[in-house]
Amino acid sequence: MTFLGKLYLIPTTLGEMNPEDVMPQTIKRSIDFIDDYIVENDKTARKFIKSIAPDKKQAELRLSLLNKHTEVADYQNMIQPLLEGRNIGLMSEAGCPGIADPGAVIVKLAHEKGIQVVPLVGPSSILLAIMASGMNGQSFTFNGYLPIDASEKKSTLKQLERISFEKNQSQLFIETPYRNNKIFEDMLATLQPNTHICVACDITLPTEFIKTLTVNDWKKNKVDLHKRPCIFIIHKF
Repeated sequence: MTFLGKLYLIPTTLGEMNPEDVMPQTIKRSIDFIDDYIVENDKTARKFIKSIAPDKKQAELRLSLLNKHTEVADYQNMIQPLLEGRNIGLMSEAGCPGIADPGAVIVKLAHEKGIQVVPLVGPSSILLAIMASGMNGQSFTFNGYLPIDASEKKSTLKQLERISFEKNQSQLFIETPYRNNKIFEDMLATLQPNTHICVACDITLPTEFIKTLTVNDWKKNKVDLHKRPCIFIIHKF
């Protein structure tokens, strides 16, 4: 009888920082005994593993890349170690695997194969942002990226604002960091004056900035979000 390995979902830090500030010991203990990994980026994954377990031999690591260039046909090869009885660590580029992250496809496949999935505790920018926002933590939706087209983006913002009011549901989304200032300007120009906006950027980092104000009050405050990883939350109460 062949025993199956386990798929460990290993969170990573949200930026350059001491991992001991946000990572429990379960992360190090898991990395200590896992040599097979599915990651988004080889270089950053190895750097994170070294920061957690500096004595672990990098030459013994076996990393498979999962990103937008990965073919669906490659998924089966990625989980082959699990079918052979070896454990695999699934790591996101930043934060928690499977949340706003391509790793969800591997988790789905693991369930289909009867493989045990083990989620480990670590920082999630989405959850930390809603925690700190003062908005509705009992009903919220993460919407990923908004449309790039200006008219579609404006329409989507108005739709999310309406849903937040009708359902009392906070609406979260993100943007490519170099477009942060532009989307924030679009929000101030599109949303109603009494709609609340939370800007949560550089979460857990020394430069962390989290603030919730109405659209009207934000117009009186200047903030530079350029190239800073941000979560945006809107809610019309």
